[in-house]
Amino acid sequence: MTLPSTALLPFIGDIFQQMPFNQLLGLRVTDFSAERAEVRFAWSSQLVGNPVQQILHGGVIASVLDVVGGIMAVSSALLKLDSTDAALLAAKLGKMSTIDIRTDYLRPGRGREFIATAQVIRSGNKVCVCRMELHNDEGVHIALGTGTYLVG
Repeated sequence: MTLPSTALLPFIGDIFQQMPFNQLLGLRVTDFSAERAEVRFAWSSQLVGNPVQQILHGGVIASVLDVVGGIMAVSSALLKLDSTDAALLAAKLGKMSTIDIRTDYLRPGRGREFIATAQVIRSGNKVCVCRMELHNDEGVHIALGTGTYLVG
């Protein structure tokens, strides 16, 4: 089966939404294009890192930034393909991974819902670099990140 590159975006979004860890965090891919990815998740007491202040765990924040950056990096790499068969696509996806991620925590993670976004800074044949941000439902900027991803 051959997939045209235009069919890859929903395919990639579905794959990320079906990952067990992403489901555990309650992540939903809510906006996804060749230029931008958006992931949302709701507040949950299970995601608390500081029970006194009731704020998100830093690991949750870093993980969500990594997920949205990964979605963006994978799509950037796969959209360069004219078309591919499902077996080749699965093999290529299996080799993609995070090389490095930096997370800057700007404010405590408070809110009812959180929105993580990503954009590509640079995409090459082997490596893709993305910028990610996390805001709450009131627009408060909670964290930002830069991720480097192996895509080739």
